[in-house]
Amino acid sequence: MNEDIISKIKHFRVEFGPSRKDILSFTNQLAVMVRAGISIQDTLESIASQIENKKFAAVIMDLKQRIESGESLSQALGAHPEVFNNLYVNMVAAAEISGSLSKMLDKLAEYLDQENETRSQVKGAMVYPIIIAVMAVSVTIFLLCFVLPRFVKVFEGHEDLLPTPTKILIASSVFLRNFWFLVIPAIGAAVGGFLFFINTKEGRIWWDKMKLIIPVIKTLCRSLYITRSLHTMGVLTSAGVPILDTISITAHISGNSQYKSMWLDVQNDVKQGKKIASSLGKFNLMPANVVQMIRSGEDSGTMAEVLGDIANFYGRELRTVIKTVTSMIEPIMIIIMGVLVGFIAMSIILPIFKMSSLVAAK
Repeated sequence: MNEDIISKIKHFRVEFGPSRKDILSFTNQLAVMVRAGISIQDTLESIASQIENKKFAAVIMDLKQRIESGESLSQALGAHPEVFNNLYVNMVAAAEISGSLSKMLDKLAEYLDQENETRSQVKGAMVYPIIIAVMAVSVTIFLLCFVLPRFVKVFEGHEDLLPTPTKILIASSVFLRNFWFLVIPAIGAAVGGFLFFINTKEGRIWWDKMKLIIPVIKTLCRSLYITRSLHTMGVLTSAGVPILDTISITAHISGNSQYKSMWLDVQNDVKQGKKIASSLGKFNLMPANVVQMIRSGEDSGTMAEVLGDIANFYGRELRTVIKTVTSMIEPIMIIIMGVLVGFIAMSIILPIFKMSSLVAAK
């Protein structure tokens, strides 16, 4: 019985594609085995036999079969865009031309590892504020549904003496206790509607704009997009990928429609003979000092090194921003929680004092 359950769980797992960690592990293993002089076909077969994710293993075996039929590794990778993005394929293609596949795979692994680390840092920065928000909502619901009803009996017959905040609070408490089964679906529908909206073209554009406008959040997002864009450009440029392809790939993995539009405009300008820095200068999405450093890299012919230096700088800056944003969000959430609880407490206490003063006056 237990074995049947375990087999069902395993079967359920294989329905999903490879995670970012799976692709990173595959890249690391491929780099090591290629450096050891093992043929690509044997390497892929060996890696596939060790992978638990059957869907990913099938993709790797398909890579092996395509290579055996005469395709290059980059061509085989390009047949699976849902697993290997344009950056991955183009870097492998550049490595095949230059004959430095193992070194390029090491760079790819480093890039993927840094991307995963950045994502983890951003997600980690949001954990504490989310916990505080959940606690604030939970405490508010507890006070409204379990604490306030005990005081309502005290106010019976004196409703005309209650201040407006207390009346609003009592009405909210009655609604929550009697119609709680409507609240949960309503919240679910609101969240689902929002997620659906931001996944539409118009919604994505609106949400990407908002992420660059909302105070505190915009600082984090700008640093993230700049770091990702310049790191990608630096890696691709040093790999020898053509500049137009480099800019196009950067646009599509930037993570924000505003930055994607900017990079695509830059690509069009470069096609017409303009320099990257002069084109970037038309936008306010890149800091002036970054544009100036890119201009210096173009003039000196050290574009890859400059981009790498800028990406490293903004990588450190991003970590600092994450800490700063987290430290700013924490007290804000605590203050909001305090205001909510304080409002509820005062709405309960003030009528009691008011009635006590009236009784004392009599």
